[in-house]
Amino acid sequence: RTRRSILEYREHVVAEPSTPRRLHFDFVGAVLWLVRILALLAVVIGAFVSLSSGRLSLEAWLNFVVIGIGQGAIYALIALGYTMVYGVLGFINFAHGEVFMSGAMVGAFTANGLAQVGMWSANPFLSLLIVLLVAMVTSTLVAVLLERVAYRRLRNAPRLIPLITSIGASFFIQYAFLGLFGAQTRTYPSLSILEGSFSIGGLTIGYGEALVIGAAVVMMFGLYLFVERTRAGRALRAVAEDKEIAALMGVNVNRTIVLTFAVGGAMAGAAALLFGVVFRTVFFFSGFLFGIKAFTAAVLGGIGNIFGAMLGGLTLGVFESVGPSLVLTGLGIPSAHQLKDVVAFLALVLVLIFKPTGLLGERLSEERA
Repeated sequence: RTRRSILEYREHVVAEPSTPRRLHFDFVGAVLWLVRILALLAVVIGAFVSLSSGRLSLEAWLNFVVIGIGQGAIYALIALGYTMVYGVLGFINFAHGEVFMSGAMVGAFTANGLAQVGMWSANPFLSLLIVLLVAMVTSTLVAVLLERVAYRRLRNAPRLIPLITSIGASFFIQYAFLGLFGAQTRTYPSLSILEGSFSIGGLTIGYGEALVIGAAVVMMFGLYLFVERTRAGRALRAVAEDKEIAALMGVNVNRTIVLTFAVGGAMAGAAALLFGVVFRTVFFFSGFLFGIKAFTAAVLGGIGNIFGAMLGGLTLGVFESVGPSLVLTGLGIPSAHQLKDVVAFLALVLVLIFKPTGLLGERLSEERA
């Protein structure tokens, strides 16, 4: 009987005339593809005009890339704090830029104090190490205090509430430093050992840029070993995967979340010293723009992905350094180098148009377990 019913159903379906499918026009998809094509054409045309004009030599272009990598390394270290907190708690800590600024400000006072007693010039490597430790400790303390005072009671609240709280905490830290240290710019003292340069295959690299790139690589590699090879790193990944299951398996969730903020703060403190070496000036509002760019780098690489934050920071730095001369100048846009911030955010828009999840995206649960 069942077989007879199936045969009758098949005959009924075959007997019915097939209805033609209606063509559905996706207007939004068409607009996105048009934007992709126009953006790609603009980049290709601008790059072709710039390169074919012979305005800059190959060495100059390579120097732009090296400068971009150095600046992108700072973005990457700050972006690690954004992506780690998002991976564990699922919200964006917009006060992380001020965590970076606090380390840079206190580091500037420490560096000037060492310069006054003559240690900054007499023993520069030990002085840099002292300032690095002071900046990292300061940023770590600020990050941990933020978690304890502002965020801990909001873990189970809707995501919009901790997001708004983080914006308020950002303004609070900014104006706390304004009240304590004033609005004037603080300057890091110069170091003679970082003023020279060396050449590799015709490529000129400044000692300051080499220090920034080398220190950033060491910090990132150390973070990789910590997250992937240590027990605390495994606990961090477990809490990021599922807090309730991690707690049932004996993981101290509160301690792990505090550790996440502490590690992110330490990376921001390391970036603060590198920022002082490269830019040398800092004031109470310095964390805002660099924080926004570091958040952009985290989104660019794939928010919640540690390797994505590293790659996104380096990519953003190179875009910001090379883009004005390579694309904007080729398109005939005046004052191209004054638009480097615009290039940075346009790079984010272009990458997200072609790959909405970022360069690497968020790793799957099976990969993170």
